[in-house]
Amino acid sequence: MTISPQSLPPIAGREAELQALMRSSSSRPDVAAPRDLVGIRSAFACALHMHQPTIPAGSAGELISHLQYMVEHPHEGDNHNAEPFAQCYLRMAQLMRQLIDQGRGPRIMLDVSGNLLWGVEQMGRRDIAAAWRELACDTALQRHVEWLGTFWSHAVAPSTPIPDLRLQIQAWQHHFAALFGDEALQRVRGFSLPEMHLPNHPDTLFALVSALCACGYQWLLVQEHSVENLDGSPLGHAQRYLPNRLVARSSDGETVSITALIKTQGSDTKLVGQMQPLSEALGLDRLALGGVPVPPLVSQIADGENGGVMMNEFPAAFIGAYQRLAEHGGTVALNGSEYLAAITAAGVPASAHPPIQAIGQHRLWQQLGSRSGSAMVAAAVAELQAIDPGFSADGASWTNNLSWVQGYANVLEPMQELSARFHQRFDDAVARDPRLTLTPDYQQALLHLLLLETSCFRYWGQGAWTEYAREIHRRGMQLLEQPLAG
Repeated sequence: MTISPQSLPPIAGREAELQALMRSSSSRPDVAAPRDLVGIRSAFACALHMHQPTIPAGSAGELISHLQYMVEHPHEGDNHNAEPFAQCYLRMAQLMRQLIDQGRGPRIMLDVSGNLLWGVEQMGRRDIAAAWRELACDTALQRHVEWLGTFWSHAVAPSTPIPDLRLQIQAWQHHFAALFGDEALQRVRGFSLPEMHLPNHPDTLFALVSALCACGYQWLLVQEHSVENLDGSPLGHAQRYLPNRLVARSSDGETVSITALIKTQGSDTKLVGQMQPLSEALGLDRLALGGVPVPPLVSQIADGENGGVMMNEFPAAFIGAYQRLAEHGGTVALNGSEYLAAITAAGVPASAHPPIQAIGQHRLWQQLGSRSGSAMVAAAVAELQAIDPGFSADGASWTNNLSWVQGYANVLEPMQELSARFHQRFDDAVARDPRLTLTPDYQQALLHLLLLETSCFRYWGQGAWTEYAREIHRRGMQLLEQPLAG
């Protein structure tokens, strides 16, 4: 089942142009003037993650947003929450305006998947689209709202085929720029990993960080339990509130790094829903970084719509947080890029950020010894797992009690097959003529590849969701078997 070219989401076609745009330091607009840190003891940053998967479940089997499915099937499960979810997507523009008009200094970071951006368009929800445009483009809000990049279809990085990591990153950039303009995209500095799932396999992490840097990202939000110091020790208490430098080393010994802000604790929506980051920040004071005293930053992210606390308690708690701030001098809200710009202006170079790595890599490097190469890394992983069955090269996320790999061969193997077939068909051709990425043939196939990698097809267990994945795989393979038009 093909999609008309007019209905395809804008996910490809400007790769070189957008990469140049994002990597040009001279043309990228400032996120905000560097904040003067005088008198600031501590700070907090909150992000909202919003996502609805795309599923082949329309009335004729067409691809639709799960939000649309909820609207059309209100008596299944908690689908009656479809409109409350939609209101959650709408409300941040109103809340930010209200607090700005009151003279407060509100801050929020937003992470919206490409699936949801497309789904809102498919549903004709112009009210949501208008609210997001206001949050992305209104000059009065730009100091207060920071958008974070993410994978277009909410793929989990450790189990996504390595060549597709950059495709996921670029697809989201294409879509965001198409909706809100190139200047709005240039203001996107930070990146939010779906499920906070950071790879710890050397080659996957190296490919991820390399792709982020190539696409112009300057920092990454990571879960504190997904990283470690270079000697294998956990991050120190103070270190969690300061920027770190995530070092990715490939199996061949190449290294690349990116600034990392640390999300503390687990992924309970109550942490943001009840504004716990503010409460935590109020109890902190300045810390030394590179010999400069700087305010610590408490960083948190939560689903923006999921759960009663986010639907019902968050708006009042968010407004109340800024009333509390007025009563407690010395603590402020800052967005991630704003914080990094402020401490840089205060004299802290990026070289002062403590180096960290993905969890478990210290053990892996010790086991690897002087060996190198992907085959030797695979051997070292097998050796460690023989010693300790709990050792994993599948990465770590906000939770340790579920896996996106174990028991999902019926999704992962088709995903690998579709990815291999896609790259076999298009990589050399695109290298010869990049204009191929503008064609419906390429974009149809890319869309199905990205969609198959959506985490939801594994998060919800075997059954309807894995069947959705099988159908997307079938359609993707069918597209790749057709002769290219022209």
